Amino acid sequence: MLKLDDIDAFVAVVRCESLRDAALTLGLTQPAVTRRLQNLEEALGVELLNRHAKPLRPTPLGKVVHEQCRLIHREMDRLRELVTEEARCEGHLHLGVAQTVADVALVTALYDLKSLYPQVQARVSTGWGGQLLQKLDDGMLDAAIVLMPSTSQFPDAQRAMSLGRLELAVVAKKGLLRKPVASLADCNRHGWVLNPDGCGFRAGLQRALSDQGLQLRVNLETFGTA
Repeated sequence: MLKLDDIDAFVAVVRCESLRDAALTLGLTQPAVTRRLQNLEEALGVELLNRHAKPLRPTPLGKVVHEQCRLIHREMDRLRELVTEEARCEGHLHLGVAQTVADVALVTALYDLKSLYPQVQARVSTGWGGQLLQKLDDGMLDAAIVLMPSTSQFPDAQRAMSLGRLELAVVAKKGLLRKPVASLADCNRHGWVLNPDGCGFRAGLQRALSDQGLQLRVNLETFGTA
């Protein structure tokens, strides 16, 4: 017999990648979380976790079951919203934020979130967009704010909406590029200062240069806009 408490325990373990951290999140002891996992595995007749992996990871079939468990969670949330008109937002929000966005907006956004929803505890991870989307797919994040090309396609399991457009500018020392409008080839002759591999802007630039038969020339790899 499937129990919602057992499903909650499994989802928490996958998100936290740790029995101990999942127990802290759920307010339970570690043996209690282990028993709930065993109950769910016995009810389904499958092994859901690779217990030899560090950190803990779901088995291939466990990933499929986990996605269905997340759907159950969402439906339960909708049901609670239907019966509680003035339900307050509370609990933990696991949010991923692209490093570029975090540099300029994260602190202000967290203050605003705390002001609007004081019962919500935000736990934020920063990183590259592709990494954050993978964590979202693995159930480690509830939502992610990423920078992606406008042509990006998202899996059916992910719901995406555009928050705005970000213009990308090439910056050079004054007088270095003498033409009124320099081409990418002109800029590439001087070399670039870029984020390390994993940055979507860098990947887009590399593709654009490759389409022109040019090889990306990097002078310096560094994080941040400064």
